Amino acid sequence: MMDTEKQPALFHCSLDENLEKVKKELGNSTDLVTRQVRLEAVDQIVVGILYTEGLVDKNMISSFMESLMLHAKKMDIPEEAECEARPLILMKDFLLTIGGVEEVHDFDHLYDAILTGDTVILVEGYTYGFIVNTKQWEDRGVQEASVQTVVRGSREAFSENLRTNTALVRRRINNRNLWLETVQVGEMTQTKVAMMYVKGVVQDSVVSEVRERLGQIKIDGILESGNIEELIQDHTFTPFPTVYNTERPDSVAAGLLEGRVAILVDGTPIVLLVPAVFVQFFQSPEDYYMRADFGILRILRLISFFVALLGPSIYVAITTFHQEMLQTNLIMSIAAQREGVPFPAAVEAMLMEFTFEMLREAGVRMPRAVGSAISIVGALVLGEAAVQAGLVSPATVIVVSITAITSFVFPSFSMSIPIRLLRFGLIALAASFGFIGIFVGMIALCIHLCTLRSFGVPYMAPLAPMNLADQKDTLLRIPIWMMHTRPDFLRQKNSVRERKSKI
Repeated sequence: MMDTEKQPALFHCSLDENLEKVKKELGNSTDLVTRQVRLEAVDQIVVGILYTEGLVDKNMISSFMESLMLHAKKMDIPEEAECEARPLILMKDFLLTIGGVEEVHDFDHLYDAILTGDTVILVEGYTYGFIVNTKQWEDRGVQEASVQTVVRGSREAFSENLRTNTALVRRRINNRNLWLETVQVGEMTQTKVAMMYVKGVVQDSVVSEVRERLGQIKIDGILESGNIEELIQDHTFTPFPTVYNTERPDSVAAGLLEGRVAILVDGTPIVLLVPAVFVQFFQSPEDYYMRADFGILRILRLISFFVALLGPSIYVAITTFHQEMLQTNLIMSIAAQREGVPFPAAVEAMLMEFTFEMLREAGVRMPRAVGSAISIVGALVLGEAAVQAGLVSPATVIVVSITAITSFVFPSFSMSIPIRLLRFGLIALAASFGFIGIFVGMIALCIHLCTLRSFGVPYMAPLAPMNLADQKDTLLRIPIWMMHTRPDFLRQKNSVRERKSKI
């Protein structure tokens, strides 16, 4: 049996009935404002105005109504016009002068309009009305980026307002080929989700795939871009992010120029970029604002990645199974430090890692004024107290501290989360099998990374599969004047980034 779509309820001719129905359907909400105004024209026109308090510009509505009443007095409706059409001629003639107006014929569209900040105007005796764009609500505006900070570059960050965010991107890409599509996702929240891309650069198949995945989302509500990210990602059971997220407009603009698609969600300052690749999470916007020599810091970030991931597990493997790999003086020093410690090295490392993760989480959740102090002082005090009590050795505290510091090196916070999770698994493998367990774990990790894809693009590109042409902006960055083409692994329609200068 085929499902039949529910027909929308149409307006009544009676304005009072329409207003009463709206009040009843919205539960007589106290923030719903309904007013009736009698306009002096050729005929006495009764107009109903509906809007939601807090979502509209009241000054605009007041000015609008004053202008409408003044216009009604001066309105000269042709005598040959049908009597029934005179109020509509008046309304249409005036509303067309203010722009942002559309007709509404049913209650479903009326509810959508007034709940999103628009004002609805109904006329006595007619079965349709008008929607006027009067959206305005409080937001924090454009502020400085708080997570992805840079020494040199733009300080602007996205806000919770969708139109503000799209404007920030358009300010950076002043081109007619920057296209914007907007859909509503969430049956209850009706959240606006915008998709931005540069036509003629991005691959059409990527745009179609993003559009299709957004259209397939059937959920009651979308409250943050993280909900969208989890619903559209290629692989669900992976700790690694396959969708890049950022709060910086310049990062989004750079991604669009490379042939990516940006997904902006109303109500959140975090914007998504797809496709995403592994090396992208080690690249900072600052890499492109300074000289190419500065790009060598990417190697430092990659080294920090392996230190943060493997540091504790290598320490556990050496102290448990492979003491012969260290010099005699060093191994004797570590053994002397561990004398009297009641736990094995693996338990020591896990205990300290777990304690530091708790401190880091406490620092995030506590008020900003004391959060950083708690995480730093707490780690020092607890570490010193644990050593004095003989619960852990000083070497373990040093290893865990270095691991914690290196985990903050990554420009993208999304990459530090899987490292923190995988670290515990590698410690367990090192405690059970030594270096053999670490090697097996790393091989399994490499295989897993090579099997991931992001909207059709291999996650490890351009490293696996290897693309020599794209190595110019991977581990190192060559000077901008030598980067004539966009990344090849994104398969853009137009790969030319810079034309050769005649200078």
